[in-house]
Amino acid sequence: MKIRDRYITKTLLTYTLIVLVVWISIYSFFNFLAELNTVGTARYTILSAFTYIVCQLPEVAYKQASPIILLGCILGMGHLATTGQLLIFRASGASILKITLLTLKNSLIFVFFFIFIGEFLAPISSSFAESSRSKALINPAASTIQEGFWIRDGDNFINVKKNIDGTLFSGITVIEVNLSNKIERVIKSETAIFDGNSLDMSGSEIFSIDDSSSINGISLKERNSYDKTVSFDQDLVDSLEKEPEDLSTWTLIKQIEFLSDNKLRSGVFEVELYKRLVQPLTLIAMILLAMLFIFGSTRDATLGRKIFFGVALGLSFELLSRVANSLALGLDFNPLLSSILPSIVVMFISIILLFQKSSR
Repeated sequence: MKIRDRYITKTLLTYTLIVLVVWISIYSFFNFLAELNTVGTARYTILSAFTYIVCQLPEVAYKQASPIILLGCILGMGHLATTGQLLIFRASGASILKITLLTLKNSLIFVFFFIFIGEFLAPISSSFAESSRSKALINPAASTIQEGFWIRDGDNFINVKKNIDGTLFSGITVIEVNLSNKIERVIKSETAIFDGNSLDMSGSEIFSIDDSSSINGISLKERNSYDKTVSFDQDLVDSLEKEPEDLSTWTLIKQIEFLSDNKLRSGVFEVELYKRLVQPLTLIAMILLAMLFIFGSTRDATLGRKIFFGVALGLSFELLSRVANSLALGLDFNPLLSSILPSIVVMFISIILLFQKSSR
């Protein structure tokens, strides 16, 4: 019945929104208290702290999407169970499997909604929040200056002492290695402009090493400018100062491709990527497990007990997920297998038990 389905959908949506508001409010409250310690520094005011917290809300909602949706579905179905409505639905012909499938369908809609927020809105708002906070705390001219980095680009090794704004570098050294893994040329420059494809180094010093004889010879050439083509892009440079969980999925994919092409370890990025890709599957497994408890006891299960169960389930799964990811990195397990295996096991067991309950 469409009326019944719409009613269940409305109930799940209502409780999910309530959980979302409460969850991000608690996070925002404690984050705001932490920011109060910084208020008064330079031009950082209470309004600046409030703006920073508000702009961080999309990222908080995206990172906490799984427990929010899980708890919303548990509370919604728990409300229907404790008020006897689930029993009425089952008496009217709705099976356990049908109600479970409807719950899963709605939860996946919520998942894709949070993914849209996390992949498109959160990066923009978080970037604005960080830049605004930096400009309020320190001199705007120095607010974007970051520490330098090392990066391997094919057979080249590039060192940047200071990353001014992602396009202007200070103190850059390019070490070119030949096929025999010997240093062939070293280019040094005080400044370089990065346009996304190449480095335009001004006032360059080029040290060439000749190892054809028994004694290596080093020659020096000075150029007003030297253009060096590179294989990395602006997104990779911007991602160097961020943790994998703070990167967008597209940036993670490009980061993995770049590291793989240069024969560098990309495990930490692969774990984060696969964790995101299997997020819908993971949520389905947790909801199936929760439905066992809801249908298993519709008379004596109180709403408070379901809240406690939802919190415990979410925290337990988060712990299991982190342990599996740590094992994948530490013991060189397949990152995809470590991300998807716990969900498949839980889902398989839950489906079998739900079929048994539905057949009774």
